[in-house]
Amino acid sequence: MDCPVCTKEPMIVMELDETEIDYCLECKGIWLDAGELELLLGEDSLSKRFLDSFEIDVNSKEKKIKCPICDKKMEKVIVNSIDNFSGSKPIVVDRCVNGHGLWFDSGELEEVIAEGTWGKDDKVLVMLKDMFGKK
Repeated sequence: MDCPVCTKEPMIVMELDETEIDYCLECKGIWLDAGELELLLGEDSLSKRFLDSFEIDVNSKEKKIKCPICDKKMEKVIVNSIDNFSGSKPIVVDRCVNGHGLWFDSGELEEVIAEGTWGKDDKVLVMLKDMFGKK
């Protein structure tokens, strides 16, 4: 699969907590297919409420990128704070309009996981930091 940001730059497939993620070595972005974020966060009501809190960012000035699966322009969505967020600045990620998955620019996936109640000691966050060399 090619990176939707770098276009024509192939991504590598990595396994994180038994979930395959696509990673671009150039821009350090991460593609998660539909359902993979849920697998990383855990299948519980808190994760569902968290994912349901995403809302379309109609005021985004960021350039829209195309889904690496269907080639349609993705929508910018705000990862909202519900009761499990600390209230820092909103994180904006890209979501396929056809439901194929989510694109996280460099560091955004770590921010999403760190901001939620999954916490800084969460095993997925620790693995992300180990995989991508973040302290």
